[in-house]
Parts: sequence; structure tokens; C-alpha cells
Amino acid sequence: MLTIHTADLLLPGHGREPVPGGAVLVEGRLLTATGPYEELATAHPAARVRRWPGVLTPGLLHPYGPELLERTYHPDPREADALGTEPLTGAALDALGMTDTRWGASARRGVQRMLAHGTVAVTGPLTRDAVADAVHRVGLGVRGRSAGGEPPGPPSLDPLAGRPLSEALLPPPLDFAGRDADFAVFDVSDVAGLTTVGAASCVVTVLAGRMVYRRR
Repeated sequence: MLTIHTADLLLPGHGREPVPGGAVLVEGRLLTATGPYEELATAHPAARVRRWPGVLTPGLLHPYGPELLERTYHPDPREADALGTEPLTGAALDALGMTDTRWGASARRGVQRMLAHGTVAVTGPLTRDAVADAVHRVGLGVRGRSAGGEPPGPPSLDPLAGRPLSEALLPPPLDFAGRDADFAVFDVSDVAGLTTVGAASCVVTVLAGRMVYRRR
């Protein structure tokens, strides 16, 4: 099935400002074309159309994969009375006596929180099998870290926290035809808005053509 996703596009070569009225064409798991919405809609009249508010980007690389998925516990909502709702680390994590099963469940919840921030890939390596399985099952990519090792600053679910957008955007660019259809849309009017508001403004995240997160 062909699907056209339309929003302002963040493409290279345009001063990193969104291109109004853009669209991407998705066929199966692949992104097969980008351009003005009117052109894609005319060329593919049978395609399903999904209109999104804001800016459509290639999606974000999260720099804290191991820290947030293998060294942090994401409580189940049913544990809120006892553990709260925020991620647990340090002594609070140690007190839980984590098992592989519990690590896997925590990672699945952590991945969903990452997807809600436009994440399409995380840094690795991931050394816990249960965590790696949770990541791969949803389709998140895993990228190696640069020679500098762990990123500076405390881990945050927002991959834009303390980082310029140019470092967070995951290549290849949206106009690279034939790439997997991995992208995210943020409900902001421009790049400055995305930098200011952060990745919590995400309205949809798509991995290999599948909507894996959509704001309700």
C-alpha cells in the first residue's frame, strides 16, 4: 500500500529550515519519493494520505541507549503507588533485584517512551539480551558510539536535550530515495521551535513504514 505523509519537510540544502507543504511517499517499508504534496498526490491518486501538523524530520538518534535501557528501570503503571512513574536508577534500582524478565519489560516501556520523543535509533552496544530483543522487536536501529564514548550530561529521554539538532538527526536525509521509511513529525512551526520545545513535541514516529507511536 502507498501512503503519503504530509507536513513541512526538514531537508538538507535548505538552511535546515522546513520546506512548507512537503510530503514523503511510503511503499511498504521504504521511502520511495519526497516532494511537494500536490505533486505526489497527483502522481499517486490512490495513495492513503496522512496529514500531520508541524515538521517532518528523518527521526532522531538517541545517545543514551545503554544508560536508559540497561541501567534504568521504567516502572509499570501498576507499580506507580510503590515506585512512582519516573525512571529509577542508583540505589532505587539496586533495591529491585532485577531479573532478565524484568529488564525486558522495563526496556519495552523505555522504548515506548523513546518513540514518543521521535527516536528511530539508539546508541549501543546493548549487552543484555532481553533489552536488545525489546529494541529489535520494535524496529529501532542500534548505532555505535563515536570515539568519544558516553555523551556528556545526565541521560534524558529527550534526545535533543543538550544537543544541537544537527547531531541528533539520523542520516540518511529524507530525500534519499530507497531508504527505510524511518521518520518522525514534531508539532512545531520551525527548527527554532523544535530546539526550544524539544522532542516531547513528537506527534508520530514511523519505523520501516509502520506507525509505532502516535500521540493520542
